[in-house]
Amino acid sequence: MRASSLMLRGMSVILVACGAWSALTLAGAARQDASQKSKAGASTRAGGLAAWQQVYSVLTHPRCINCHTATNYPQQGDDRHRHFANVVRGPAGKGVPALQCVTCHQEANADSTGVPGAHNWYLAPLSMKWQDLNDKILSSAEVCRAITDRSKNNNLDGAGLLKHHEEEPLVLWAFQPSRRIDGGMRTLPPLTHEQFVEVTRQWVAAGTPCPQNP
Repeated sequence: MRASSLMLRGMSVILVACGAWSALTLAGAARQDASQKSKAGASTRAGGLAAWQQVYSVLTHPRCINCHTATNYPQQGDDRHRHFANVVRGPAGKGVPALQCVTCHQEANADSTGVPGAHNWYLAPLSMKWQDLNDKILSSAEVCRAITDRSKNNNLDGAGLLKHHEEEPLVLWAFQPSRRIDGGMRTLPPLTHEQFVEVTRQWVAAGTPCPQNP
Protein backbone atom coordinates (compact mmCIF):
# COMPACT_ATOMS: atom_id res chain seq x y z
CA MET A 1 0.00 0.00 0.00
CA ARG A 2 2.76 2.40 0.99
CA ALA A 3 4.63 1.77 -2.25
CA SER A 4 1.43 2.27 -4.28
CA SER A 5 0.70 5.56 -2.52
CA LEU A 6 4.18 6.83 -3.16
CA MET A 7 3.87 5.86 -6.81
CA LEU A 8 0.55 7.72 -7.17
CA ARG A 9 2.01 10.84 -5.55
CA GLY A 10 5.01 10.65 -7.87
CA MET A 11 2.79 10.37 -10.91
CA SER A 12 0.72 13.35 -9.73
CA VAL A 13 3.84 15.48 -9.37
CA ILE A 14 4.95 14.49 -12.87
CA LEU A 15 1.53 15.29 -14.37
CA VAL A 16 1.45 18.67 -12.66
CA ALA A 17 4.94 19.46 -13.88
CA CYS A 18 4.06 18.41 -17.44
CA GLY A 19 0.93 20.52 -17.36
CA ALA A 20 2.83 23.55 -16.16
CA TRP A 21 5.48 23.03 -18.83
CA SER A 22 2.83 22.73 -21.54
CA ALA A 23 1.09 25.89 -20.36
CA LEU A 24 4.35 27.84 -20.34
CA THR A 25 5.24 26.51 -23.79
CA LEU A 26 1.84 27.46 -25.23
CA ALA A 27 1.99 30.90 -23.63
CA GLY A 28 5.46 31.46 -25.04
CA ALA A 29 4.34 30.32 -28.49
CA ALA A 30 1.34 32.63 -28.33
CA ARG A 31 3.53 35.59 -27.38
CA GLN A 32 5.94 34.78 -30.18
CA ASP A 33 3.09 34.46 -32.69
CA ALA A 34 1.61 37.78 -31.55
CA SER A 35 5.02 39.41 -31.82
CA GLN A 36 5.51 38.02 -35.32
CA LYS A 37 2.07 39.22 -36.39
CA SER A 38 2.80 42.65 -34.96
CA LYS A 39 6.08 42.83 -36.85
CA ALA A 40 4.38 41.61 -40.03
CA GLY A 41 1.66 44.24 -39.60
CA ALA A 42 4.25 46.98 -39.12
CA SER A 43 6.18 45.70 -42.13
CA THR A 44 3.00 45.65 -44.23
CA ARG A 45 2.14 49.21 -43.22
CA ALA A 46 5.67 50.39 -43.91
CA GLY A 47 5.59 48.74 -47.33
CA GLY A 48 2.18 50.21 -48.01
CA LEU A 49 3.34 53.71 -47.08
CA ALA A 50 6.40 53.35 -49.31
CA ALA A 51 4.14 52.28 -52.19
CA TRP A 52 1.82 55.21 -51.49
CA GLN A 53 4.70 57.68 -51.81
CA GLN A 54 5.28 56.34 -55.31
CA VAL A 55 1.59 56.73 -56.11
CA TYR A 56 1.72 60.29 -54.72
CA SER A 57 4.67 61.14 -56.97
CA VAL A 58 2.49 60.41 -60.00
CA LEU A 59 -0.70 62.06 -58.73
CA THR A 60 1.13 65.33 -58.11
CA HIS A 61 2.91 65.39 -61.48
CA PRO A 62 1.64 68.14 -63.82
CA ARG A 63 0.04 65.56 -66.15
CA CYS A 64 -2.34 64.71 -63.32
CA ILE A 65 -2.52 67.69 -61.00
CA ASN A 66 -3.28 70.19 -63.78
CA CYS A 67 -6.83 68.82 -63.77
CA HIS A 68 -7.00 68.39 -59.98
CA THR A 69 -7.13 72.07 -59.12
CA ALA A 70 -8.76 73.97 -56.27
CA THR A 71 -9.83 76.76 -58.61
CA ASN A 72 -12.59 77.18 -61.19
CA TYR A 73 -10.21 76.55 -64.09
CA PRO A 74 -7.73 73.88 -65.26
CA GLN A 75 -4.00 74.41 -65.64
CA GLN A 76 -1.51 73.71 -68.42
CA GLY A 77 2.16 72.91 -68.83
CA ASP A 78 4.85 71.81 -66.42
CA ASP A 79 4.71 75.27 -64.80
CA ARG A 80 0.96 74.71 -64.19
CA HIS A 81 -0.16 78.05 -65.62
CA ARG A 82 -3.82 78.88 -66.14
CA HIS A 83 -5.51 77.30 -69.16
CA PHE A 84 -5.57 79.71 -72.09
CA ALA A 85 -8.79 81.27 -73.43
CA ASN A 86 -10.10 81.70 -69.89
CA VAL A 87 -11.52 78.19 -69.84
CA VAL A 88 -13.56 77.65 -66.67
CA ARG A 89 -14.70 74.61 -64.72
CA GLY A 90 -18.44 74.96 -65.16
CA PRO A 91 -21.07 73.27 -62.99
CA ALA A 92 -20.05 69.69 -63.86
CA GLY A 93 -16.31 70.20 -64.43
CA LYS A 94 -16.81 70.00 -68.20
CA GLY A 95 -16.73 73.69 -69.05
CA VAL A 96 -19.65 75.93 -69.95
CA PRO A 97 -22.08 75.61 -72.89
CA ALA A 98 -20.15 78.05 -75.07
CA LEU A 99 -16.80 76.40 -74.36
CA GLN A 100 -16.95 72.80 -73.17
CA CYS A 101 -13.84 70.69 -72.67
CA VAL A 102 -14.80 68.26 -75.44
CA THR A 103 -15.09 71.11 -77.92
CA CYS A 104 -11.31 71.01 -78.27
CA HIS A 105 -10.28 67.83 -76.42
CA GLN A 106 -11.33 64.98 -78.67
CA GLU A 107 -11.12 61.20 -78.15
CA ALA A 108 -7.38 61.11 -78.88
CA ASN A 109 -4.35 63.42 -78.95
CA ALA A 110 -4.17 65.76 -81.93
CA ASP A 111 -0.47 65.89 -82.77
CA SER A 112 -1.01 68.40 -85.55
CA THR A 113 -2.34 71.02 -83.13
CA GLY A 114 -0.84 69.87 -79.84
CA VAL A 115 -4.26 69.58 -78.22
CA PRO A 116 -4.38 66.57 -75.88
CA GLY A 117 -7.35 64.24 -76.00
CA ALA A 118 -8.95 61.22 -74.35
CA HIS A 119 -12.44 59.92 -73.79
CA ASN A 120 -14.73 62.16 -71.71
CA TRP A 121 -12.23 64.93 -71.02
CA TYR A 122 -13.19 66.92 -67.92
CA LEU A 123 -11.86 68.55 -64.77
CA ALA A 124 -11.65 66.53 -61.57
CA PRO A 125 -14.24 67.54 -58.92
CA LEU A 126 -13.20 69.94 -56.19
CA SER A 127 -13.42 67.08 -53.69
CA MET A 128 -10.38 65.67 -55.47
CA LYS A 129 -8.33 68.86 -55.47
CA TRP A 130 -4.66 68.12 -54.83
CA GLN A 131 -3.45 71.70 -54.51
CA ASP A 132 -4.64 74.73 -52.59
CA LEU A 133 -5.91 78.07 -53.89
CA ASN A 134 -2.32 79.35 -54.03
CA ASP A 135 -1.34 76.46 -56.33
CA LYS A 136 0.66 74.82 -53.54
CA ILE A 137 0.58 71.03 -53.85
CA LEU A 138 -1.09 69.38 -50.86
CA SER A 139 0.97 67.12 -48.63
CA SER A 140 1.15 63.37 -49.08
CA ALA A 141 -1.08 62.88 -46.03
CA GLU A 142 -3.70 65.34 -47.31
CA VAL A 143 -3.91 63.80 -50.77
CA CYS A 144 -4.05 60.30 -49.29
CA ARG A 145 -6.92 61.24 -46.98
CA ALA A 146 -8.84 62.76 -49.86
CA ILE A 147 -8.35 59.88 -52.26
CA THR A 148 -9.40 57.28 -49.67
CA ASP A 149 -12.44 59.21 -48.42
CA ARG A 150 -15.39 57.42 -50.01
CA SER A 151 -17.61 60.44 -49.43
CA LYS A 152 -15.32 62.36 -51.79
CA ASN A 153 -13.97 59.77 -54.25
CA ASN A 154 -17.19 58.55 -55.86
CA ASN A 155 -17.48 55.81 -53.22
CA LEU A 156 -14.40 53.89 -54.40
CA ASP A 157 -12.85 51.32 -52.07
CA GLY A 158 -9.30 50.03 -52.50
CA ALA A 159 -10.26 47.71 -55.34
CA GLY A 160 -12.14 50.54 -57.01
CA LEU A 161 -9.14 52.86 -56.77
CA LEU A 162 -6.93 50.19 -58.32
CA LYS A 163 -9.40 49.69 -61.17
CA HIS A 164 -9.55 53.46 -61.69
CA HIS A 165 -5.77 53.64 -61.99
CA GLU A 166 -5.72 50.66 -64.32
CA GLU A 167 -8.50 51.63 -66.72
CA GLU A 168 -9.65 55.26 -66.50
CA PRO A 169 -8.94 56.88 -69.91
CA LEU A 170 -7.75 60.16 -68.39
CA VAL A 171 -5.32 58.27 -66.13
CA LEU A 172 -4.04 56.36 -69.14
CA TRP A 173 -3.62 59.63 -71.05
CA ALA A 174 -1.15 60.94 -68.46
CA PHE A 175 1.32 58.27 -69.57
CA GLN A 176 0.79 58.96 -73.29
CA PRO A 177 0.35 62.75 -73.39
CA SER A 178 1.86 63.27 -76.85
CA ARG A 179 3.14 66.63 -78.11
CA ARG A 180 2.76 70.23 -77.03
CA ILE A 181 1.62 72.92 -79.44
CA ASP A 182 5.30 73.78 -80.11
CA GLY A 183 5.95 70.20 -81.20
CA GLY A 184 7.97 69.18 -78.15
CA MET A 185 6.98 66.13 -76.16
CA ARG A 186 5.09 66.59 -72.90
CA THR A 187 6.96 65.32 -69.86
CA LEU A 188 5.91 62.00 -68.39
CA PRO A 189 5.14 61.05 -64.78
CA PRO A 190 8.05 59.52 -62.81
CA LEU A 191 6.67 55.97 -63.24
CA THR A 192 5.37 54.02 -66.22
CA HIS A 193 1.70 53.11 -66.15
CA GLU A 194 2.59 49.50 -65.34
CA GLN A 195 4.72 50.61 -62.40
CA PHE A 196 1.99 52.98 -61.24
CA VAL A 197 -0.58 50.19 -61.22
CA GLU A 198 1.80 47.87 -59.38
CA VAL A 199 2.55 50.32 -56.55
CA THR A 200 -1.17 51.08 -56.32
CA ARG A 201 -1.79 47.34 -55.97
CA GLN A 202 0.82 47.11 -53.20
CA TRP A 203 -0.71 50.08 -51.39
CA VAL A 204 -4.21 48.62 -51.63
CA ALA A 205 -3.00 45.20 -50.46
CA ALA A 206 -1.51 46.88 -47.38
CA GLY A 207 -4.90 48.41 -46.54
CA THR A 208 -4.42 51.85 -48.24
CA PRO A 209 -2.46 53.31 -45.29
CA CYS A 210 -1.95 57.08 -45.17
CA PRO A 211 0.96 59.01 -43.65
CA GLN A 212 0.43 60.83 -40.40
CA ASN A 213 -0.33 64.54 -40.46
CA PRO A 214 2.66 66.58 -41.68
